Formats: sequence, structure tokens, C-alpha cells
Amino acid sequence: MAQHCDFLIIGGGIAGISAASQLAENAKTIVLEMEDVIGHHSTGRSAAIFIRNYGNAVIRALNAASEPTLMNPQGICEGSVLTRRGLLMLAEEGKEDQLETYEKDAEGLETRSAEEALAMVPILDPEKVSSALYEPNALDIDVDRLFQGYARLFKSRGGEIILSAPATQIERQDGLWQVTTPKGVFCAPVLINAAGAWADKIAELAGLKTIGLTPKRRTAAILPLPEGVDSSNWPLFEGAAEPFYAKPEAGKLLVSPVDADPVEPHDAFVDDMVLAEGLYRFENAVNFPVTRVEHSWAGLRSFVEDRSPVVGFTPDADGFFWLAAQGGYGIQTSPALSRLTADLCLNRPSELPEEIVAALSPNRFT
Repeated sequence: MAQHCDFLIIGGGIAGISAASQLAENAKTIVLEMEDVIGHHSTGRSAAIFIRNYGNAVIRALNAASEPTLMNPQGICEGSVLTRRGLLMLAEEGKEDQLETYEKDAEGLETRSAEEALAMVPILDPEKVSSALYEPNALDIDVDRLFQGYARLFKSRGGEIILSAPATQIERQDGLWQVTTPKGVFCAPVLINAAGAWADKIAELAGLKTIGLTPKRRTAAILPLPEGVDSSNWPLFEGAAEPFYAKPEAGKLLVSPVDADPVEPHDAFVDDMVLAEGLYRFENAVNFPVTRVEHSWAGLRSFVEDRSPVVGFTPDADGFFWLAAQGGYGIQTSPALSRLTADLCLNRPSELPEEIVAALSPNRFT
């Protein structure tokens, strides 16, 4: 027999689980996850950084709306999930204009001299730093604590997570969405598509128009630091001309080539050439050689053309809700997007400005 609920969510990443935790307070909610654990894909592979100035104007509005919850996630977990980190953007001599694009639309940035930048990150090559911008409000996110807090909250409100349950058939019958999985059939009047890189595939399975979602691979690696080097107080630092970023991580460095190669949705793996090229760019910016990679991985960041998330009911079918295209911003915008999802699904007014809600709506594609 089919299992019925009020809201059925496909996808057990940060988007689906955070939205489920909000909906479950008022309605019976079930999450279907295709893997045998939740948070297996993009959520579990995040760079774990909150940058207030990150993204376009829509994303920045979501960042601002999410920050108070991340600072004080009352009811989700105890204590702030944010800690001070800072972000240092570096420019080489003659290429200082490459910082201007970021600086133009950002707030709270501080100019740093080459000497100040080298004092903040002593491993930088002095010949490769002419000037820098510093964002003091970049913060580390404890992603696992936030994600598990949402999952506990969801379960405490009676929510149910079905693992190893990929959707194999989706159809609309008698006012209900019916999703067939290896774990059974699940029905609800509202189906929320929070399937990450697979969101367009879910729409196709439901016989609906897609949103032009493009998953893009992002690679990262953990490198050891030279003996005796303490990176605990360093900011995240990135190259403006030669793209890479590096972030202190438990006494080591997380380094990414900042790749964004379009790929099909899959369990992402590292492209060795892409990683090697990124590590070469990193090595050229610092004063020590890269001799060993301790661990590397890749994840998928999914975008639509305007690089804003897609959140709202589709105009071409009753009860089909998009919660997709979070790009690289899904963790830090999860408080705002989960509340918006619950507000729209429960027909409540949203805290977000009307123009932001409209900019997120799938209606913008029609």
C-alpha cells in the first residue's frame, strides 16, 4: 500500500532536510533519499564558509536573511555554527584591477598592503602579492552540526527519512503526486524537488519542463603545511589572477582549483589534471613546494542561467515545488530558503522582500 503524507520531499541534502524540519512542525512530511545516508553529495563536500558578499544580489539577500539563524540556531543546535575566519583576496603587480569587480558590489571590505597580507599569511610569495582586499566577515560554518541539527529537529517533529529510495516513477493521480521507489510507493498533494544536481532529472521523470540546471564540478584537496607552521589564525586566501583558494583546516590546508566544469549529475570524482593545474597555481603563489596530497574529493554545484536558486511552485503542474539550483550557496542560505519553502507551501507570508521571492520563483522561466 502507498504511504501518504502532506509533503513529500525528494532529496536528503541540506535543502531537503532543512525545509522538511520547518514543514514537519505543521504537517506530515517524508523525505526520500536515493543514497544510504543523508547529505552524501554536495552537502557533505562543502568548503564550509559563510561569505556575506558571496553571490549575486539575490544570493546576498538570502545570506543576510540567513546569518541571524546561523549565529544563533536556536531550536536547531546549541550555540553559533559560525566562527571567525576572514577572507583575503590577492592581486599581483599590474593586475590590481582584478579586485575591482568584487569590490564594486561588496560591503565591508578593507584594503590591505602587500606587507599586511604577508603578515596575515606568511607562506605567500612576496613577489606574487602587490595588494589585497580583506573581508573580515567571512566565517567558518560547522556544516555537520547544522545539518545534523536540522535532521534531529525534523525527526523530533515526527518526520520520516526513507534511505536508498531513488524515485523510479513519478505521476500525478487524483490530486496526489505518486512516487514509486524500491522502498515502496509514497503519495502527497505536494512534491518538493530538492534533488540537487538531479533536480532536472526528477522533473523529467514527472513529465514536467526542466529549468536548465547545470551541475558543475568543484574539486578540493587537503595538503600538509611545512613543519612548525601554524595556520589556525589565517584567513581563507584566494588568487585573483590565478584562480585557487586555500583555507586552514585542522592544522593543514584545504586547497581548491576553483573549477566549475559542467558535468552530468553523478557521484562526483576528482579529475587529476584539473587538480594538478590548480595545485600548480597555488604553488606559484606560496613559498614552499607541494609535495603531497593527503586527501582529495569533488562535489557538484548546480546552477541555472541567472545563478539564483529556483524556489516555488511550478506554473505547469499543481503541487510540484522546486527547491533547487543553490549553486555553491546552499549551506549558507539554508535558513532563509527553508523558511521560504515552508511559508510558500503553507500559504504564509514570507519574511523576504517580494522582489526576492519573485526572483527565486520558477515563474521567471515562463
